[in-house]
Amino acid sequence: MAHICEPHQSSNPEFSPGKVRRMSGAESNKTLEVLSVSEDEEQVMQSRGLVFQRYVQPCVAELLGTCLFVFVGCASVVGDTGTAGVLQPAVAHGLALGTLITVFGQISGGHLNPVVSLSVYLCGGMKLVLLLPYVTAQVLGAMIGAGLVKVAFPAVSYAAVHGAAFEPSVGDVGRATLAEVMMSTFLTTVVCMTAVNQRTTTPWAPFCIGLTVTANILAGGVLSGACMNPARAFGPAVAAGHWNHHWIYWVGPTCGALLTVCFVRFLFGDQNTRVVLK
Repeated sequence: MAHICEPHQSSNPEFSPGKVRRMSGAESNKTLEVLSVSEDEEQVMQSRGLVFQRYVQPCVAELLGTCLFVFVGCASVVGDTGTAGVLQPAVAHGLALGTLITVFGQISGGHLNPVVSLSVYLCGGMKLVLLLPYVTAQVLGAMIGAGLVKVAFPAVSYAAVHGAAFEPSVGDVGRATLAEVMMSTFLTTVVCMTAVNQRTTTPWAPFCIGLTVTANILAGGVLSGACMNPARAFGPAVAAGHWNHHWIYWVGPTCGALLTVCFVRFLFGDQNTRVVLK
């Protein structure tokens, strides 16, 4: 019978056709070592992939998501002709946020907001090791998004609204702060109850969260601008250099998030989330 592939001829009798060569003990050990090294390399690659997926990829998603959200939100304010009032920014912010949460929710949770990350962590929805990287990524993303708005729009339109930087619409900063506390409480409560608390989670969470932002802007835009997001306030403030009463947009949303944590942890959370009366 003719061979399909002729074996390589060798002067060494151990390699002659028809002979089966037995490996020595040293060669067998060497083969096992090679196999072991290959398995170790595969485990290292898998470990790196898990590290990227668990820690790097979520932060990148938060950076890009916040950048897009701030860009659309600021653009809706800078490009507003004034005929629709707060309707245009309200709809733009709500639609953008709901869409981005749907896109990035399975990667990072789609927080896009430092106080959302804070409330989610305190309600047991994320690890502490990710909290500071998330906030850093969100702030950087907001700065990039706000900077792109400054580049994209004419200087006159941009300066007319201070680059969509926030400033209380009422003279009393106490009222503006209270408005931010209440609206941020509403937003973070919806986030924690629809996306974190196992008893009340729903696939409609992105829609509910986006709709909450729209409702808050319609209700409180005339009071404080309805920020609810320190990153959304910080990015335009840096780009436009407009810092009037900027502290309101950190203090108000943070207090709102802490109120939500108290409600969820003590009253509305499921058995695993509540810290009392389990």
